[in-house]
Amino acid sequence: MDLSSLRCPLGAKKKKKRVGRGDGSGHGGTACRGHKGQNARSGGGVSPGFEGGQMPLVRRVPKRGFRNPFRKKILIVNLEQLKDFEAHSVVDENSLRAKGIVSKKGDVIKLLGRGEVKVPLKVRLQHVSEGARRKIESAGGTVE
Repeated sequence: MDLSSLRCPLGAKKKKKRVGRGDGSGHGGTACRGHKGQNARSGGGVSPGFEGGQMPLVRRVPKRGFRNPFRKKILIVNLEQLKDFEAHSVVDENSLRAKGIVSKKGDVIKLLGRGEVKVPLKVRLQHVSEGARRKIESAGGTVE
């Protein structure tokens, strides 16, 4: 048995309805579209949001707020999550991803000061809060 010998089960494939191929086919003339009207014309029909002339839901619901298209996704890491790092090890984006602390995609990582750090660490991240910076430096570490 190989891939070339596989066949679909009987009835799994249905033939496409071929319309507009003459009156003898049963689908000739108007090609199953009926006589005249919006849907009989080429390009006819209504847009997906059309509600028969009533004010569409998209326009009835009030608009609220502002969504910045240039916003940055900030991933949060707290000091308590750094307990697995050994003394004098480098904490950067690659090491956080390797340890599984950060797994999601984001623009930048920010280190916050919840928890305690007991060993000196070298932190190389884009954003570090003031509280986290103080705790790291008091433990003998550095923030670059």
